[in-house]
Amino acid sequence: MLFSNITVLDEKLEVRENRYVGVRGDRIAYVGGAPPKDDFGEARDGRGKLLMPGFYNAHAHSPMTLARGYAENLSLRDWLNARIFPFEDELDGEAAYWGSLLAMAESLRFGVVSTSDMYFFAGDMVRAVIESGAKANIARAVVAFSDDEDIAHNKGFQEAKALFEEYDGAAGGRIKIEMALHAEYSSTGRIARQLAEYAKKSGAGVQIHLSETAAEHEECKGRRGGLTPAEYLNEAGFFDVRATAAHCVWLSAGDMDILAEKNVTAASCPVSNMKLASGVCDVPALLRKGINVAIGTDGAASNNSLNFFEEMKFFALANKVRYGDPTLVTPAETVAAATFAGAKAQGRTDSGSISVGNKADLIVIDLCAPNMRPAHNLVNNIVYSASGGDVLLTMADGRILFENGEYTTIDIEKTIFNVERSVNRILGKLPPRPSDAKAER
Repeated sequence: MLFSNITVLDEKLEVRENRYVGVRGDRIAYVGGAPPKDDFGEARDGRGKLLMPGFYNAHAHSPMTLARGYAENLSLRDWLNARIFPFEDELDGEAAYWGSLLAMAESLRFGVVSTSDMYFFAGDMVRAVIESGAKANIARAVVAFSDDEDIAHNKGFQEAKALFEEYDGAAGGRIKIEMALHAEYSSTGRIARQLAEYAKKSGAGVQIHLSETAAEHEECKGRRGGLTPAEYLNEAGFFDVRATAAHCVWLSAGDMDILAEKNVTAASCPVSNMKLASGVCDVPALLRKGINVAIGTDGAASNNSLNFFEEMKFFALANKVRYGDPTLVTPAETVAAATFAGAKAQGRTDSGSISVGNKADLIVIDLCAPNMRPAHNLVNNIVYSASGGDVLLTMADGRILFENGEYTTIDIEKTIFNVERSVNRILGKLPPRPSDAKAER
């Protein structure tokens, strides 16, 4: 396939007009200012369009599309304990499959080609991602509350280990299986150390929720002899492999030093963190430390969408308000976080930029939409003006998965029907919810 006469956002995030980009198999095989000599088959006229790398969602819980809008106007603890945990207790693999497939459809609609996912029923999630044609780094979250529990007898770990052995590298490398410790507050030191040891031995990357709330951060210091969550996990060896730490809202300066030293990716989830009033990740400080900062949506139950353009805009704006400084977190830093920083977090080193030899993970954006004109600076427009509706095409590994409102791999009507059926079954097993009227007033 050849994109001709198209505007391109190159590997330096510079705008190049009237370019030619050839895709062969799952790779970008040609980038230039003149037509290639080789035949790339179908040619697509790119006039009035922008070709750029697809987005890499660095933290999500895909099956939580099922709980979109179910728990609102609550603190994180009440959100979890009163609404989300009871809802999740009624989930099964079929529901997780359909919820994940819906998440893939929504993600592709908004230009997301790959997602770092942490949840349970992970095998059903893998099946949904493979069928959708998208990519994912999937981890079955491990929890433990008894100091006597050994990892060999931990159900979550046994499922994670089996998942890794069966699916890591599946679908031509589109699927990566990682290990996940849900959080410091839902783990024990013994399990954290043993999970870290398994990750090092197997070569798996790891995921963790880290310092999402002030209470989590401070209570950890009380439980762990003054150690912050980052210090506790570092002592357990959890950051000795490729690691992604989600949220990172309440990190200390020392925590940031640990993340920098260990090359940990901080996955900022601004919309979810603002909605639950958890706080704002200090992205400028992380960037000054040289930490790889990527962007995550979190789950659709706390966001409530997977609209990555919205996430980028909040990512760029949040710290301007926090510091009263409009120069902080530039559009270029934002696009970098959404593309190659996210790919780096996932260990996809041949992805995230339009370069010969890289994976053809590409999206096409409509430059003729009213909100995209005039184009004084296209990078500014991508972050501040673009919307999910401007995505005309999403391609992962050289395969078109979404184009002009249509999915090539997902039966969206069937997916929505089965999502609604799954949700109705779950709600039928739950007691009636307390009235939201007071909260909504």
